[in-house]
Amino acid sequence: MENWDEIRTAYQVARKGTVSGAAEMLGVHHATVIRHIDALEQRLGVKLFQRHARGYTATEAGQDLLQVAQATDDQFTQLAGRIRGQGEGVSGDLVITSLDLFSGMLTPIMVAFQNENPEVNIRYRTGDRVFRLEYGEAHVAIRAGSMPEEPDNVVQPFMSQRMSLVASEAYIARHGRPGGIEDLPNHKFVVFDNEKSRAPFGIWLRERVPEEKFTYRATDNRNMLDAILAGAGLGFVISQELDHHPELVEVVPSDDGWSAPLWLVTHVDLHRTTKVQAFLKFLKAHFKQNAAA
Repeated sequence: MENWDEIRTAYQVARKGTVSGAAEMLGVHHATVIRHIDALEQRLGVKLFQRHARGYTATEAGQDLLQVAQATDDQFTQLAGRIRGQGEGVSGDLVITSLDLFSGMLTPIMVAFQNENPEVNIRYRTGDRVFRLEYGEAHVAIRAGSMPEEPDNVVQPFMSQRMSLVASEAYIARHGRPGGIEDLPNHKFVVFDNEKSRAPFGIWLRERVPEEKFTYRATDNRNMLDAILAGAGLGFVISQELDHHPELVEVVPSDDGWSAPLWLVTHVDLHRTTKVQAFLKFLKAHFKQNAAA
């Protein structure tokens, strides 16, 4: 591609909004950025950016060009991610993604895998955003809820994640323990700060407890656990947390309806690589052993 450097420069200017930001991202002098933009505009015969005091804003023509640049950049990123995952042994980066809710469960397994394979560098990406395997953003994804349907992914059922409704001993000392499900509306709750969440346990709770009882909301599952431990209210945790926090008390028996299926997701191009297969085998063996214990 004869003018790819110039197009890539324009793409970064649009992303960063400034010449200096694009220059830093590309590792070039700001004068090079300006020269590339000027040359590209002259070659195409249109203005790609409106210059103003705050930086650069793409024109309509610029937006059209940048859609092509975005797609091309994504394809290069995808290619690089696939190349990094192919032809390797059990070494190099292993990128795993899940909701941060599962960090406490998965982290010891990832560390144990790394101890057996010291040439592996673990990169654990959590968050609500779905990291795209087709663009090399992760090698293995552990996803919850309905079965993922993205094309070109290999999806395997993993396990059903049980949830427990708990309170800390500190909360119970101050407010007492619920007498049963019918007593839950008389208590305070720590909940996820997303009223549209489709988590089965969240739907169940919203159907039984008035919203004014949701007195502590958080967007981070780690903070939710910390708040429950600190006595802010009752809340849901994955059942494995009870093994790590004896100060947590189940206030009602766990309900099968709160559980969510978990899926192991890999991209078809990387699924059979040595590194990915080694980790999947290790992960499944760990949970099979724990289930038998």
